[in-house]
Amino acid sequence: MQSSKSSLTALTLGALGVVYGDIGTSVLYAFKEVFVSGHVPLTHDNILGVLSMFFWALTLIVSLKYVALIMRADNHGEGGLMALLALASLSIHDNPRLRSVLLVVGVFGVALFFGDGVITPAISVLSAVEGLEVVTPAAKRVVVPLSLVVLFLLFVFQRRGTGDIGKFFGPVMVLWFLGIGVLGAVQVAGNPSVLAAVFPWHALRFAMAHPGLAFITLGAVFLCLTGAEALYADMGHFGKEPIRIAWFGLVMPCLVLNYFGQGALVLAEPETVANPFFMLAPDWAQLPLVALATAATVIASQALISGAFSATKQTIQLGFLPRLSILHTSIHDTGQIYIPAVNWALLAGVVMAVTFFGSSTALAAAYGISVSLVMVITTLMTFFVLRYGWGYPLLLCIAATGFFLVMDLLFFASNSLKIVQGGWFPLAMAAVLYVIMSTWKEGRALLNASLRQDALKLQDFLDSVFLSPPTRVDGTAVFLTAEPGIVPNALLHNLKHNKVLHRQNLFVTVRNHEVPWIGLDKRLEVEPLGHDCWQVIVHYGFKNDPDLPSALAQLRGHGCDVDPMNTSYFLSRDIIIPTMGAGMASWREKLFAQMHHNASGAADFLHLPNNAVVELGSKIEI
Repeated sequence: MQSSKSSLTALTLGALGVVYGDIGTSVLYAFKEVFVSGHVPLTHDNILGVLSMFFWALTLIVSLKYVALIMRADNHGEGGLMALLALASLSIHDNPRLRSVLLVVGVFGVALFFGDGVITPAISVLSAVEGLEVVTPAAKRVVVPLSLVVLFLLFVFQRRGTGDIGKFFGPVMVLWFLGIGVLGAVQVAGNPSVLAAVFPWHALRFAMAHPGLAFITLGAVFLCLTGAEALYADMGHFGKEPIRIAWFGLVMPCLVLNYFGQGALVLAEPETVANPFFMLAPDWAQLPLVALATAATVIASQALISGAFSATKQTIQLGFLPRLSILHTSIHDTGQIYIPAVNWALLAGVVMAVTFFGSSTALAAAYGISVSLVMVITTLMTFFVLRYGWGYPLLLCIAATGFFLVMDLLFFASNSLKIVQGGWFPLAMAAVLYVIMSTWKEGRALLNASLRQDALKLQDFLDSVFLSPPTRVDGTAVFLTAEPGIVPNALLHNLKHNKVLHRQNLFVTVRNHEVPWIGLDKRLEVEPLGHDCWQVIVHYGFKNDPDLPSALAQLRGHGCDVDPMNTSYFLSRDIIIPTMGAGMASWREKLFAQMHHNASGAADFLHLPNNAVVELGSKIEI
């Protein structure tokens, strides 16, 4: 019992450090962005109306939508848009047309997540460092350079992994939430009238008195919700209960106190609206607060970067991206990975965002559009899970998701007004990434179709070979092939040039599935082909870590003893030749060919030993 309590405490602390960094640091800029443009007059009723909008946005979207509803739609304990996409697509597997549409929408949502991955570190760190301007106005000229230095160091240290510093995330974020809660509570105690904002009629009165202004304001209010997706995305790491305890026990009360404290301060001193968060602190505490805010934003950025690595790996295994070099930064936790290509691409995008926009206020115009659209997609997918996966009545499903969908669409529509001011930036990045992912998925389908059309049947080929068998040599040969039942080019090259065949031959196909985990009891599918040859299909979920030698070690129970010291791996690397009229535009065919050429080999991705032999395959037209 004591051990269970300790585990729950540790998981709750971990959730505070990883899950709530983004939404926890939104207090730095969200309230300020409502009034900084000058469109919303600083009146008592307007401030109460805006505070009420903040409170009910957090209550309805985070507490009810994510914590109460969407966290119930777990994919074998896993959450996140990729897990929800897999769950929703499996729910409608008998409707191919609807399933393909849903996959397109879901993949675009994943692309939007990566667009958000560029904006979040930029706006978070910039808003923290901008606190120096409150300490001394002379610091304004060093805000951008200093922010770039902090971000550069953050990305450089990604190679070391999060294991060594991750244990400090939770305590730092506890200190952060307690600090912002106390700062807000002091101001609320001085002007407790702001507590009336918990009543929704203040938000409704503001909306009815200024409907156009309230609609525009929704785009800024939405900034307090950025990071809400992390509650669902990181559910598999910490579980539902720790995330819920952290939210209701610490995070939401402290956020509400801080937002209300900023409102109370602006009511008393309207000139503090330029940066009300840092103005909450007394002069002696402002510099330490800047340091703590910078640490909190680095943690928030770290969590998102780590999430981008995990999402990339899952996207690769689901077949929407080519194989990339993936480095494991921990010998204990397979989830701690580092993907150099993603790391440096994110850094390039973050540097571009910081230098182009130059301030958190300017970046706020770019922030929110992609996240709000992801929330729309999440709600839509939840409907399909409820209706077709769990079989709930149609009216109940519409009632459960329709209300949240209307709110999501309102937030998205309001954020769409900011597309010209900067919202185009994450949308453009998401569009580019979507083209890349869809091109790779479609190109692989065309490639596999071409392979099947020209390939020899494996069983017939082996029967003919063993009519006059070649010399057999000791050991096991593992031939990797994209499609089971066909002759791999590496085998043809081996017979042609070496004129020998190993004592045991395994023809292995790796299949990735739309479920997070596949257990060891379902890892292998084995079919004997005779003459000490076997067709082997290895199954992985998108959260499994592909390790082919470890998987093949289980063949001992199938009459095939694989000795790791006497096993050779053969895989072919085919050359793609773009052709006209193959099913994709010519520029997409060339893009796919280049991606195929640059993709990391299966040897690295499947943890094959260094003696794996890569044979040059055929020239394949698509």
